[in-house]
Amino acid sequence: MVRAAQLLHTQREPAPTRPAATVLLMRDTPQGPEVLMTRRSATASFAPGAYVFPGGGIDPADAQAHPVAARRPTQDDLRLTQAIAAIRESFEELGVLLARRADGSPAQAADIALLERHAPFADQCRARGLVLAADEVFVLAHWITDRDLPRRFDVPFLVARMPAGQEPVADEAEQFEPLWVRPADALARHAEGRFFMIFPTIRTLERLRGFASVDAVLAACAGEQPLWTSCPRAGLLGGKEARYMEGEAPYGELAMVCPDGQIVHALDWQSERPVPLLRNLMRLTAANPGVMTGPGTNSYVVGDAATGYIVIDPGPDEPAHQQRLLDATSGDIRLIVCTHSHSDHSPGARPLQSLCSGRPPILGLASRPTARPGSAFTPDRELADGEVLALSAPGVSHSLQVVHTPGHAANHVCLVLREDGLLFSGDHILNGSTTVVDPPDGDMTAYLDSLDRLSAACERHSIDFILPAHGHVLGFARDAIARLKAHRLQREAKVAAAMRARPEGSLDDWVPLAYDDVPARLWPVARRSLLAHVDRLRALGPEGIHG
Repeated sequence: MVRAAQLLHTQREPAPTRPAATVLLMRDTPQGPEVLMTRRSATASFAPGAYVFPGGGIDPADAQAHPVAARRPTQDDLRLTQAIAAIRESFEELGVLLARRADGSPAQAADIALLERHAPFADQCRARGLVLAADEVFVLAHWITDRDLPRRFDVPFLVARMPAGQEPVADEAEQFEPLWVRPADALARHAEGRFFMIFPTIRTLERLRGFASVDAVLAACAGEQPLWTSCPRAGLLGGKEARYMEGEAPYGELAMVCPDGQIVHALDWQSERPVPLLRNLMRLTAANPGVMTGPGTNSYVVGDAATGYIVIDPGPDEPAHQQRLLDATSGDIRLIVCTHSHSDHSPGARPLQSLCSGRPPILGLASRPTARPGSAFTPDRELADGEVLALSAPGVSHSLQVVHTPGHAANHVCLVLREDGLLFSGDHILNGSTTVVDPPDGDMTAYLDSLDRLSAACERHSIDFILPAHGHVLGFARDAIARLKAHRLQREAKVAAAMRARPEGSLDDWVPLAYDDVPARLWPVARRSLLAHVDRLRALGPEGIHG
C-alpha cells in the first residue's frame, strides 16, 4: 500500500453512498431491442437535464414489501428489495406497473388507474390484490457513483421486459419526455450533442447494443450477479474531464495518484516534462512512440531531494531524454537500473551516467549470448535476485528489491518498491498490449514462471500497482497478472489447435489460425511469440500439443 506521506494530494473522505435502484425497461422491435428512457428535470440535484433510466433511492418501506412480491428461488432479500424499489420508482415516475393480478394475469391499465403515484405503494397493491413481479426483474450491472461527486449512490441497474399493453406517462416533476430508443441510436445522438447522458448510462448502453433481443439480455442476467461492477475514476485528457472504468488503461494510475477521486491528474502522453505520480516517484516518457513501444518507453525516477534518486530504464540513446532525467533529479542520481537490454531501455544508461558528476553505477543483468546484436549490454555490476537497492535519509527510505524475471528477455529483472507496494515490471507486464516473447532470448515457459514469481511478490509485499515500461500504471496487480497468464494460456491453446489442424504446417500457416483475432498487419510481430509457444509445446511433448 502506498504510504500516505507519499501521496501528492491531500487525503479526503468521499461523500457516503446512498442505496438506490434503476430499472431498464426493454421491448423488442423489428430493428432490435429498445430501452425506455426519460429526461430528468433541469433543476434536479443529480444529473439535471440528462436522459436516464427510471429509478431512485431505496425506501425503508421497500424492504417491508417482500410479502407482496413474487421472487425467484435464487433471488436473495437484497435483490428482492432492489427489485421492489425499481418497480415502485417506475410506477411513480412513469406510471408503469410490473405486477400481476391474483389470477396471475398481468396488471392492466384499469389496475393502474386505481393507484395513486404518491400514496404508499405496497399498501395500495396489497389492497388491490396485486403481486409485484419482482421475479421478472434481473440485475444487469452495479454502479457506484464516482468518488469526486458530492452526491453518491450505490445502485444496481436492473432490467425487465416492458409489460404489454402499458404506456409510460411521465410524472412531469422528476421525469419528462419518456421515449423508446435503441441503444445504438441513443449513443449516436449523444455523440452529436443532442442527447445528454451521464457516464454510467453511456457505458450501459454500449454493453446493451451488442444484444439482439430482450430475451438475450435477460438470459445473460440469469445468474443473479451483475455483469459488471464499477466505481469510475476521472482524470484530465486534453484539459477536459475524462472518466474510466476499472478495466480501462488509465484507471489504475488514477487510483494510485488520486485515490480519493480528485480530478487533477493529466493523462495525456508527452515527453517534455516529468509526470509526478507520488512524492517519491516521477515518470518521464521517451519520445519513441510506435507499434512496439506504445506511447514511448517509460523511465521512472524513485526518490526525493533528501535521499537522491534511482533511475529505472533510462531509455534509448536520446540526448534530450537523458537531459530531462538529469534536470528532474537536479543531477543527484545515485543508481541507474536497466530492467533488460532491449534497445529502447538500456542504451541511454551510459550517456546519462556521463552527464552525472558522481558517475552513478549502472546496474542490471548482462545480455546473454542469445540476445540480438542490438541488445548487447554490460552493466557496471550485475544484480542478484532478491538484493535490495536502498536510498535513505533521516526519517525516510526507499528500497527496491530485485526480482529476476526471464521470459521476455533472458536478462530481464523487475523491481519492487517495498515501502509503497509498487512493482516496476519493465516489459514483462505492459498496459494496453501483451509483450513479445522472441526466442531464443525470449522463452515462454520462463515467462509464465516469472509471472508466477511476480504474483507471489505481489502477495508478499501487498502490491496494488504495477508500473510498466509502456503505458499507464496498472491497478489490481494480482488480478492483472492472473488475467495476463490466462490470456497467454488461451493463446497457447489456439496455437496447439492450429498445430493439430495443420500438423505439417509452418509458422506462417499457423499464425492466421492462432492469431485470427489480431490484425494481419501485426502478424509478423505475433509470429515471434507464436514461435515461443511452439517451442514450449514441443518441449512439453505430445501432451502439450494434443492436451
